[in-house]
Amino acid sequence: MPWRGGARFGTQGAGDEERQTRESGMSVEAFQSFLALAFGFAFAGLISSGYQLVAARPASFRMLQSGRRAAALAAVPFLVFAAPFIIGRSILRGGGTGPQRVEIVMMATVVAGFWSLMSGTVVVMAVQALGAYL
Repeated sequence: MPWRGGARFGTQGAGDEERQTRESGMSVEAFQSFLALAFGFAFAGLISSGYQLVAARPASFRMLQSGRRAAALAAVPFLVFAAPFIIGRSILRGGGTGPQRVEIVMMATVVAGFWSLMSGTVVVMAVQALGAYL
């Protein structure tokens, strides 16, 4: 018994883009978001590891509590892009307090993922802008 195709509500003349989306299983926007998420985490890890190489200590949010106001202000742009890595590292280490609650780990993962998506979008846009000028 052959099955009917699904109803096409709200579409008028579905073109190649819709067919390609159905065949591949992932839309172009979803793939771009996935790449932005990956670039965000990769860039966060890159600059955090670079900071640790130069400063001989891991990056942390305590940089904002340094004694001088200028040093704390200068740390803000760095922490904006390094935050997903710092959050992920603190979750993996567990804060040294023993087992963590699942809800806290899940919430920290969602925050780090969303933060990485946003910073990765900025990184991708910057790379695209640099590519236009090169």
